[in-house]
Amino acid sequence: MALLASRSIPPSRPRALPWLIALGFALPGAVLAQSAAPSTQRVAALNEIVVSGSRTEQPKDDLPASIDVIDSQQLEQSQAQDMREAVRDIPNVSVRRAPARFGLAAGATGRDGNAGINIRGLDGNRVLILVDGIRQPRSYVFSANAFGRDYIDIGLVERIELIKGPASALYGSDGMAGLVNFITREPGSYLQGGKSFGGSATIGYSGDDNGKYVGATLAGRPSDAVEWLISGKVGRNGELKNRGDRAIAGDDRTVPNPETDRDGAFLGKLILRPNADQKHTLSFEHVQKHSDYDLLSGLTYPANNVATSVIGLNARNELKRDRLSWDGRLRLGAALADDLQAVASYQKSSSREYAFEDRRSAADRVRDTVYDENTLQLGLQAGKTLRIGDTGWAHKIIYGVDYVRTNVENLQTGLTPPAGESFPLKRFPDTRETSSAFYIQDEIFSDRWSITPGVRFDRFKLAADQAGFNAQAVSLKDSAVSPKLGVLYRFTPEWSAYGNYARGFKAPNAFQVNNFFENVTAGYKTIPNPDLKPERSENFELGLRARWANFNFDAAAFTGDYKDFIEDNRQVGGRGIPRIDPLIFQSVNIARARISGFEMKGEANFPLAGGDLLSVPFAYGQTRGRDRTSGQPLNSVDPRKASIGLKYQAPTWNVRVDAVYHAAKKLQDIDRSALPGAYYAIPSATTLDLSGQWRIRPDLRLNVAIVNLTNKKYWMWSDVRGGAVTATNIDAFTQAGRHLNVSLVKDF
Repeated sequence: MALLASRSIPPSRPRALPWLIALGFALPGAVLAQSAAPSTQRVAALNEIVVSGSRTEQPKDDLPASIDVIDSQQLEQSQAQDMREAVRDIPNVSVRRAPARFGLAAGATGRDGNAGINIRGLDGNRVLILVDGIRQPRSYVFSANAFGRDYIDIGLVERIELIKGPASALYGSDGMAGLVNFITREPGSYLQGGKSFGGSATIGYSGDDNGKYVGATLAGRPSDAVEWLISGKVGRNGELKNRGDRAIAGDDRTVPNPETDRDGAFLGKLILRPNADQKHTLSFEHVQKHSDYDLLSGLTYPANNVATSVIGLNARNELKRDRLSWDGRLRLGAALADDLQAVASYQKSSSREYAFEDRRSAADRVRDTVYDENTLQLGLQAGKTLRIGDTGWAHKIIYGVDYVRTNVENLQTGLTPPAGESFPLKRFPDTRETSSAFYIQDEIFSDRWSITPGVRFDRFKLAADQAGFNAQAVSLKDSAVSPKLGVLYRFTPEWSAYGNYARGFKAPNAFQVNNFFENVTAGYKTIPNPDLKPERSENFELGLRARWANFNFDAAAFTGDYKDFIEDNRQVGGRGIPRIDPLIFQSVNIARARISGFEMKGEANFPLAGGDLLSVPFAYGQTRGRDRTSGQPLNSVDPRKASIGLKYQAPTWNVRVDAVYHAAKKLQDIDRSALPGAYYAIPSATTLDLSGQWRIRPDLRLNVAIVNLTNKKYWMWSDVRGGAVTATNIDAFTQAGRHLNVSLVKDF
């Protein structure tokens, strides 16, 4: 373990890290010296059951992979209201959320809200996002249009499972960096102890955006064969606060632009158990979000009499997602399968941005852009366990087929298009993307060993519709094979180590294959590319786990090679001469990259007299990445982050303080060619958060947190990179200062 640490941590460690790492290695001895009896309840909680790591229910510690789980208790006490807040404490994971500072036809900064999840230096559509195992809409970015992946409402979520490293061997495309599965609420969580009716209600306030929200969940069990649940949440909030202080119009503004957000979500579930061998779950989910922006930073300042001066700029973003799914489980006990699972889901998602620009005397401009995905997902999976005589070895085999069909559409209309263009516009043709796959995995295990080979065969196709498209649309079809191998060894009941190899891939999407845009007057255009190949990766990981009654520890070192990265809108020809020899841009396979890193996390517990407990959670993560084509660093890689906390738990209350160290992003770690003009290397910062919970009654809890207790002024690299960052407006990208979060939860 010490060898892994010494190889992964660079010589120029910040001062905050040596004591944290030393604490991580010193704590086991201190904890083991405690005379308290082992807590079997806590050991069981650590080895919780997950479904995402192997597509079947299995203890997390039996899997040879890095898996993070955020349960309902953690979500409640952290008072997370979106994916950014939910995953913020996980090493080598972040969510980009730049402030809304965009114009009508230029700049994408902040248009996409929670743009997506970054895992170990890769983000966007290279991370697979699921809800109850159902694939979620992808992000779409082109020029001034940007739609992120903010289709999740945390108010409906009971647990989050995050798998780091390629998940393509089980889930196919888009799982090249990993996956995040948001698992929604279940009736059984509210009907324990023989209850036939139960639920909860929540009301809360978040100080970083003046947000107010209320939610409720009801669940019932009218008979042994039927369970039901309904859950809903509504919220209202404003712009995310920062530490800027220039409340002026124009690009030099650093105070956030005024913003009003409204969101609502609903979940309904019906579970039927006709007999002991069957379970059928019917789910309906609706998520809707609406944002209004007064984009003062986009106004012309200082004011002048130029006809095209912008004197008013407003925008409205809307997104919604509806999902109807059926999940059927059947216990067969047959020769080919012990059990069978079938899934059928239809999901409809829609994103729209409407922007209005009021110009002094020139014609006003309007842009109305929509991006829709409608997806049918079908799956059939079987599982079989085979004992190998009296050897103590066994096989646990899962195999299945997946089919996904997605209709992708986009359209832009409006008023006063740029010279050389006309509305309506399609940036790519309406496209039907289909994927069919077969996968198989065999876990060969004994008391000490678990050896897990697996492979998946994918066949995908993009069929473009020529109607309404102003260029020759092309179609594409290809295939991919994604093998993996994991090995886990248990030295003792407390110690285990694992290693894994996995290959990942991401298929090109409709926009990348058929992106077309032409401005004859300005002399540039983008063209389709029917020869795009899937992005591919090969990854290795070594991990170590320790599980004692009062101490747990996880560490992992990883490295991956990536090739055929798709670079969008790369110049491939032309001299920029209007009507004669325009600049030509195209999506192409170009980049090769290598990403390596190290992470650890754990918690030490010190039982106290009277049943109280003192806990010390800690985590550290670092990743390094380099574009092997250009030799430049990867800007998608976040700086190092370390955290340590101190938590005191009593029977009716707890209080916790957390210190988080955000390392600086150094100039030598930035690819400056990817940031034309000004670039900004964020300084290091250490923040403190104070939080606690008071159990007023067994069924009533008050959660309170003071976030950024010292009112530290700091930046997150994920928000700054690639944005409109200059010396005059950099404070617009700072994080919120000191603020209060509070929520009240009632069970019944």
